[in-house]
Amino acid sequence: MTKTAVVITGVNKNSPCGKKHILRGDVLISVNGREINDVLDYGFFISEKKLTLEVRSAEKQKIKKFTVRKDEYEDIGLEFETYLMDKQRRCANKCIFCFVDQLPKGMRESLYFKDDDSRLSFLFGNYITLTNLSRHEADRIMEMHISPVNVSVHTMNPELRVKMMKNKNAGKCLSYLKEFADAGIKLNTQLVLCPGINDGDELLYSLNELGDLYPAVQSIAAVPVGLTGHREGLFELKPYTKQQAGEVIDIIEQFNMKRELLGIPRTAYPADEFYLIAERKIPDDDYYGDYPQLENGVGLCALLKSEYMSALGENEKRLKTVSGSVTLATGEAAYPLIKELTDITKEKAEGLSISVIPIKNTFFGGYVNVSGLLTGKDYLSQLEGKDFGDRLLIPAVSLKRDEDIFLDDVTLNELEKKLGVKVIPVENDGVKLFEAVIGDI
Repeated sequence: MTKTAVVITGVNKNSPCGKKHILRGDVLISVNGREINDVLDYGFFISEKKLTLEVRSAEKQKIKKFTVRKDEYEDIGLEFETYLMDKQRRCANKCIFCFVDQLPKGMRESLYFKDDDSRLSFLFGNYITLTNLSRHEADRIMEMHISPVNVSVHTMNPELRVKMMKNKNAGKCLSYLKEFADAGIKLNTQLVLCPGINDGDELLYSLNELGDLYPAVQSIAAVPVGLTGHREGLFELKPYTKQQAGEVIDIIEQFNMKRELLGIPRTAYPADEFYLIAERKIPDDDYYGDYPQLENGVGLCALLKSEYMSALGENEKRLKTVSGSVTLATGEAAYPLIKELTDITKEKAEGLSISVIPIKNTFFGGYVNVSGLLTGKDYLSQLEGKDFGDRLLIPAVSLKRDEDIFLDDVTLNELEKKLGVKVIPVENDGVKLFEAVIGDI
């Protein structure tokens, strides 16, 4: 019996399927004899120019076959309720460092969902652990040449991986990495590092093992464990110290230097947070190449600074005519950089008053200091009663994607009303930040 989840929820009237009178509510069973279970099947099997679709009628519950002809890259016009066509797969691990386990109670239910779905890795760049991956799904990735696949590796030591992820399959499934590499599947990998557990010699081992899979392994991001103030009853972990963070950076740099002598380009990168903790200068823009790991906080600061300074250099004459006042509120981690950039701007634009306010994350507590996890209540409690000038700028990453709402369900409109100022979310883009600062928005 075909999954009822593969129900067609819309049909473009002018598309190949619309012209065949396939209707909303009909169920797509197969394409060229291949069963459709999810979006990956669908996308792969409709790539041919001639298609035979099996469709079960919503009204008569009869199965009909339709022959559809299309151009090579033409969409056939069917829409479905979700990208996945079935339920998102929940993570089966109980990682000692899991951030979701550290969330405070009382937040919306969707925030407590642990995703580990290989399809979302391909579609949206999500990272997966491979522990949910069946033999059939691994073979499908290689057959369809789904690439790149983003993998949360954490350690290449199978026994240690089992202990860290509390999943008996966590070590065995590392073999998929070699299979994918041999099949030409590109891999981006992530190591969430915990002090004294998978750093030091274990980190070097993981780097070398992943390095042996080059060029399939395109990048390795090392990210420090994120610890909130809500770890009651969880595995005891401590934050990185200045010395420990520096040691991580040194291990990664030594790994890269040895490989560069062999003509292999830089592959491994410490997250920006390691440099901030170690109180070391974040590398310049050219260190990060094509920025393969921005989603993991690798190179965000360098890219933002490069873009901002470029925009500033191109607009120096305009800055002499800019006036007014603006306030920027940002997370504690980004504060030093934002302050540096705005101080340079003030020197060039004498008529512009700029204030920068660091917002402490009291909602999550612990050592959380990134802008993306700031809540509306934190902004309100630390900004209320202040004079913001003409406008208040906040990082757009503090808001839910495509919605004007914070993690604690405070809305952007509520924030504006209570603070009595126009609040402008700004994307993590240096040019857009510069334009927002000088009022060119």
